[in-house]
Amino acid sequence: MADARLDALVEAAREARTRAYAPYSGFAVGAAALAVDRIFTGGNLENASYPVSVCAERNAVAAMLDGGARRLDAIAVVTDAVTPTPPCGACRQVLWEFGPEALVVSETLGGDRLVWALEDLFPAPFERGSR
Repeated sequence: MADARLDALVEAAREARTRAYAPYSGFAVGAAALAVDRIFTGGNLENASYPVSVCAERNAVAAMLDGGARRLDAIAVVTDAVTPTPPCGACRQVLWEFGPEALVVSETLGGDRLVWALEDLFPAPFERGSR
């Protein structure tokens, strides 16, 4: 993926982070999903009942689906952590469902960036019919 395209995706995730709702943890996360040359964003949505909170990555995928796209090409995640934060396990499973060959990029507010192939982050996903 071209650096300029990756930079645009990260910038969209950075902007989405400003709209995250994280009053309990204070850990705002922004995500941007690239699908069919369109970018779909989401921020994390916390709730006082922690288990019903939704990660930014899954909200970006939901926006992607709502926008009519079904194939994830890449996802960017931006946090204010000291080191780049990859998606959690639940998000990795959702990302796999729509883009097993997707690229995952994570960046801090300070600009530190890591890039992975989703298959390297999630080597043993549940597959249809495997449950």
